[in-house]
Amino acid sequence: MSEETITDIRENLRQVRDHMAEHCAAAGRSLSDVTLIAVSKTKPVSMMREAYDAGIRDFGENRVQEILEKYDQMPSDVRWHLIGHLQTNKVKYIVDKVEMIHSVDSVHLAEAISKEAVKKGLRVKILVQVNVAGEETKFGVAPEDAERLVETIRALPGLQIEGLMTVAPYVEDQEDNRDIFAKLCKVILDIREKNHDNINMHVLSMGMTGDYGVAIEEGSTMIRVGTGIFGARNYRIKG
Repeated sequence: MSEETITDIRENLRQVRDHMAEHCAAAGRSLSDVTLIAVSKTKPVSMMREAYDAGIRDFGENRVQEILEKYDQMPSDVRWHLIGHLQTNKVKYIVDKVEMIHSVDSVHLAEAISKEAVKKGLRVKILVQVNVAGEETKFGVAPEDAERLVETIRALPGLQIEGLMTVAPYVEDQEDNRDIFAKLCKVILDIREKNHDNINMHVLSMGMTGDYGVAIEEGSTMIRVGTGIFGARNYRIKG
């Protein structure tokens, strides 16, 4: 990797962290309340190592196959986040490799994760994905169905429900997504008030490169930033 690329990643991370701090301050929050997940999908391990050397430990991938390809090439203290849609037949490959699965959107998928978790003697952290904007191209349950799904799967063995996730629409002005994030925050607060067993509801995974500032101001505890750190996607994956 060129020295220029290394510098770009470090500088991009510095800017992202500065912006995170600014928006946390605006919302009266501590920077330590928000986890930065570097979305490394389609990015080579060499770039991920540069982000790692700059302090990143949380990496997000959309595809199970990419986690499997990169897993042994990265240090053992990396925390992997599966942020893309998960097929039930792929669950068995990653339950013991990920820190958290962000994209649980059905009882069927939750049951598959539970089954594999029990087999391996694990307790898998999951988030329920909510399609707040109601986009047909996005996965996730409707906001009004989120609590029902949470209540249905909370007793499944081997699972720990940590909170909610959403993928907001792409917008030119991040303010256009403020209502989306505020709505999800209300959903999680409503569920939290019920004090169900096996439900923490302390994680709100929302906000990406174009809108993480507003997401932080509306309560996000995990932001998923790819382009803002690594630059544009490269669909030809390299080692």
